[in-house]
This record gives sequence, structure tokens and C-alpha cells, in this order.
Amino acid sequence: MSQLVVYIATSLDGLIAGEGDDLSWLPAPPEDGGDFGFSAFLDGVGALLMGRRTFDVVAGFPGPWPFGERPVLVATHRPLPPVAGAVRAVSGDIGAMVAEAKSAAGGLDVYIDGGALIRQALDADLVDAMTLTTVPVVLGAGVPLFGGGGPRRAWRPIGDEALPGGLLKRRFVRA
Repeated sequence: MSQLVVYIATSLDGLIAGEGDDLSWLPAPPEDGGDFGFSAFLDGVGALLMGRRTFDVVAGFPGPWPFGERPVLVATHRPLPPVAGAVRAVSGDIGAMVAEAKSAAGGLDVYIDGGALIRQALDADLVDAMTLTTVPVVLGAGVPLFGGGGPRRAWRPIGDEALPGGLLKRRFVRA
């Protein structure tokens, strides 16, 4: 059964981007060509639900579209620029967008990305699992991961992994 999952890096102060969507604080991939487990995570993902601001940042990255032909549903009311892959706009309340993404995922998980969209999903109590990789830096200002007014929810840790550069990847599921 498809789950709604978060996979994101945060600073020590809980930010997912610095001011002006700055991502320069994120570490470079390891020299061994690894990606901190992101490719293995994507193997279980059938579709992405992404905020427009996040889409614009990712679409501006050099190189090929990182999600291949995997369906990417972008929460927006504005037209999307052409990119490779199966990208389309969606709108409506968070529950309806999650349902549409789960339908597109073909039984695999839905990866939700983008601070505002993740907060909406958390506030609506829709997130099933989270992988949070903490980068040992304090940004001071930027885009927070948490901060909504949603319900209190307990999470059960299911694994910690120390990564190169002092990163700590922690996995949680709904308790």
C-alpha cells in the first residue's frame, strides 16, 4: 500500500533551505560516488508530490532531470515550464493532491517534497514516514521544516545512520 513519505535534509536549527532558497550548506556527494542512500530510497517511490517553489529550484539544477520518467505532481496554479519526465500540475486541498499522487504511484510510495507542502501534509496528519538527515550547521534564517498548527503526533524512530561529514540520518514512522 502506498505511503506518503518525507525524505529531506535539515540544518541543526530545523531549516531545509537558507534565505533565498540557499542550498549551498548541503554537503557535496561523497567522493565514492554515493548519494547518502537517496537512490535506494527512490527505488521505492512511484510518484512525487512537490511544491512549486521546490520544483523551480530543482528544475534549475544543472544536469538531467533527477526523477527520470517517474510521475512528478507539482502543486501550483501557474503553468509549468517544460522539463524532461512526467511532470504535471495539480491543485486543490492537500488531501486531494495526496490521493492523486498515490493513484499515480502505482502502489509504491509517494515522496512529498517542499517545506510548505510537507507542513500542510503534517498538519493534515497524512505523513506516514520521515527520513530526516541532519547537517551539522546552524543557518539562523530560512525555510523551516516544521511550524504548523496541526495535531500532536508521536513518531517512532526505526533507525539512525551516521554518514560522512557528521551527518545523521534518522528514520521515523507514525507511532
